[in-house]
Amino acid sequence: MGTPDFAAASLGRLFSDGHEIPLVLTQPDKPKNRGQKLQKSPVKLLAEGKTDIYQPDSLRSGEAERIIRAAAPELIAVVAYGKLLPEEILNIPGLGCVNLHGSLLPKYRGAAPIQRAVLAGEKTVGVTSMYMARELDAGDMIFAEATPLGENETSGELLERAAILGADVLSRTVTAIARGDAPRTAQNHAQATFAPPLSKAESRVDWTKRAQAVHNQIRGLNPWPCAVAELDGELFRLHMSKLAEGAGAPGEIIARDNAGFTVACAEGAVKITRLQASGGKIMDAGAYMRGHAGFPVTVR
Repeated sequence: MGTPDFAAASLGRLFSDGHEIPLVLTQPDKPKNRGQKLQKSPVKLLAEGKTDIYQPDSLRSGEAERIIRAAAPELIAVVAYGKLLPEEILNIPGLGCVNLHGSLLPKYRGAAPIQRAVLAGEKTVGVTSMYMARELDAGDMIFAEATPLGENETSGELLERAAILGADVLSRTVTAIARGDAPRTAQNHAQATFAPPLSKAESRVDWTKRAQAVHNQIRGLNPWPCAVAELDGELFRLHMSKLAEGAGAPGEIIARDNAGFTVACAEGAVKITRLQASGGKIMDAGAYMRGHAGFPVTVR
């Protein structure tokens, strides 16, 4: 069970490991972009022609339970599926249900663990496999793998790395369960933190915050919903940045060069290196500036 690219990496690994996968569940096709054309999920695109695919609107119908039981799974693996499994489905496979989560549990339980870790300025992140329980992301842990988070690494870049790391962890997990020697470690629920879904309401940059917080916001909200700021009266998406030296009034442009422009924050400064004008393409900030003389003059 899975939906985005992060899940497709794990499904591909399970296929390449030679496991028999009688059924793949993924979210229904959804309209996207201006044309509102229905788009298949990355997991569906990968599974097509390889196995049966089921895209229920709800897992709480009798039909969902019937179809999953008919597939007779020994084990259910869930990776960023996007729906909670009711207890009657959790109880179907004899070897249980396992989940691959994009954090070092018990930190960052919930829908956006990778993005929330970047927003919080974590130095070390990772993935964890666990047995599923009724409470969200609270099951006993099986394997965890940590990785350092780069100073300028965005959520989008980390998602790509974590997908590969997670596929390895899930592969180890399924193999250990098949052998009967998978470890089981209870989480310390007192140390749990939570990672709610991202919202566009979090996008607007507040230059009166410290530079580190602004930098974390820009990289943490990449690729969606993106940090935004008003530059010369037009709203721009800010895709990449780095910490810079210098001081000034919050929102003041204090330097510019061929790689971008530097904006003062309440403490420190941030250099904007990639951006996107409304309706335009993502560009290196320096390239955009070379095509727009004097840009930017004001920042809000």
